[in-house]
Amino acid sequence: MEVLYFAWVRERIGLPKEKLETGAATVTDLVAELSARDPRYAAAFADLSALRVALDQELSDFAAPLAGVREVAFFPPMTGG
Repeated sequence: MEVLYFAWVRERIGLPKEKLETGAATVTDLVAELSARDPRYAAAFADLSALRVALDQELSDFAAPLAGVREVAFFPPMTGG
């Protein structure tokens, strides 16, 4: 699957995107797997209330299953203006 990082998430991790294989069943499982990789990921995912996630370009939640998902995107909440 392809994982995309936007805004300060990308800045903390140091990558705009990456391809990875995972056994994670849910987004929460994926976040735990990524956070365990490196302190940069742990810092980016330290406060999930400050993050949003989209699965295959559809806004989702962290309990959502990853079965069949091709793209996961992490980004901060957006505000209008």
